[in-house]
Parts: sequence; C-alpha cells; structure tokens
Amino acid sequence: MKTPSVYIAEELMPYLRAKVAEGLYRAGMRQSGIAEYLGITQAMVSKYLARKYKRPPEEVAERLDSIAEEIVRVVLFGGHREEVIALATRRLFELFQSGFLCRFYSSYSGVGEELCRSMFSVQRDRGEVLDVLTLALGELERIALFPSLIPEVRSNFAYSLPSPRGPEDVAAVPGRITTAKGRIFALPPEFGASSFTAGILVELGKLAPGIRSVLNVRYGDDMEMAMAKAGFKVARVKSGGLPDREAVRLIASPFKTGSYDAVIDEGGLGVEPLVYIFGRNPFEVVDKLRKLVEALGGKEAE
Repeated sequence: MKTPSVYIAEELMPYLRAKVAEGLYRAGMRQSGIAEYLGITQAMVSKYLARKYKRPPEEVAERLDSIAEEIVRVVLFGGHREEVIALATRRLFELFQSGFLCRFYSSYSGVGEELCRSMFSVQRDRGEVLDVLTLALGELERIALFPSLIPEVRSNFAYSLPSPRGPEDVAAVPGRITTAKGRIFALPPEFGASSFTAGILVELGKLAPGIRSVLNVRYGDDMEMAMAKAGFKVARVKSGGLPDREAVRLIASPFKTGSYDAVIDEGGLGVEPLVYIFGRNPFEVVDKLRKLVEALGGKEAE
C-alpha cells in the first residue's frame, strides 16, 4: 500500500535530507557530523553532496528547499535532533493539510486527490489561531527591548482555542523563544508545542474563558515599578517546590476571583521568578508588553 508515510519516505525524505546535508556542509560542518545528526552513514552524506539523488517535481522541490533551509538554521542555532525531527514532520504534515501535496501523492499512489484532502483536513479555527499568534509574534520581534526581558528559562507565547481541553488545543512556540546576537529567535507556532504554558491556558479555560493568551517574561524590581507605572492589575503566587501540574493551577488561580493583567510567580528554591502577562488574544498581550517597555523607559519598537 502506498500510504502517505510511504510517499514521504520514498519520494520526499531523500531529497530533503540531501538539501539539509548540503546546507550544513556549506556552513562548515564535517561529513561525519552531518551523518550523525541526520542518522545516516557518512557514505550516504557523500552521495548526497555529489548530488546523487532523485529530484522531485519543481514545485515540490521548492517547498522542500525552504524546509531544508529552516532545518539548517535550527541546527546551526544549536537545536536538538528531536527538534529537527519534529520540525520536519510538522512542515510535511502542513503541506498535506493545505492540500498542496495531495496532487502529487495522488499521482504517486493512484489514490484520489479528494480522499487525500479529507485525510488531512483541519478545523478552520486552528488555522486562525496559528495565523493570529504568528502575526503577534512578528510584532513581538519588533520590540527592541524584548530580548532583555527574556528570562533564563526562556519565554513562550501561547494562544488557545476556545475552551481548550488540553495542550493539544493550545498553540505556542516550539522550544520557546530565545536570543541570538541580541535578537530573538523563535520557530513558527504549533499546536501541542508547550506543556507548562499551555497548561495555564487550559486552566484559565475553566476559570476565565475569555483569557486565551499568555507570555512569560523575567521578573525584577524594575518590572515591579514598570507594572505599577503602567497601571497593571497584578496578582502574586509562589510556585517554588510544586510539581508542574500544581504550579500551573496556582498561576491560574487568581482568576477565580477576578481578572488580571499579569501574575507574578515569585518562584522559590531552584525556580526562577517570572511574570506572566495575560490577554484575550496575542495582540492584547503584545500591547501590554509595549506599555511595560514604555514604562521601563525603552522604545516601543525598532
């Protein structure tokens, strides 16, 4: 049976691995390192670098080239193999979900294109959540002071479906938001990419259904003063020593009695203090962050 997984393995992955190998080699990585990272033999890497591989149709090759470039960037930024595997899987799945690959898969397998589309159909609201969070993340990247607000544990930015049942109903940044050369680096948002931050929004779906987005940033005396200056309504909790599930519930718990702009988690032994900024949607969260930046004496955006 020529299932989509067989199509991916036979028709797409050899070319994708080859383009990733080429990109890493151009960046200075040794063939042995590339082989280890891709989970293939060094002889296969040499074959790829000699361009001994089947090239898919031009439209497909262009999409795979783009995915390969993204994977190379992740590797060079220090991403783990697990992150690369997850990224490649998501990108290929998205090409099926959008219907783009169904025409080519249909030709390969003899399966009708409409059947392929039905197998990979997705809810429209999930696409809208991803679109909104992606746009808001772009706005976040333009805030010049934001890199200095990322905590040691890094930041994450999340947005949930209405009444989320679990982390699979919450979109967030895979691997969290980090910095490189003074600028932020973040992979495109995905559903199920977070457990802790997503868990907070799942709890809020029960306590305050209108609050569907959250961003965590560092805590400090300057942040205390900035939140007061910005007129934020702030609650305080202390999650140090608690298991993640209980910590998630504690951070969401102030919303049992009211609505807040931010919750300060004072942390504890081995737990970094953090500020969680909440909003009805990601754009509202970004607007609140801009107010904090202004209160800190920084520019709103580059």
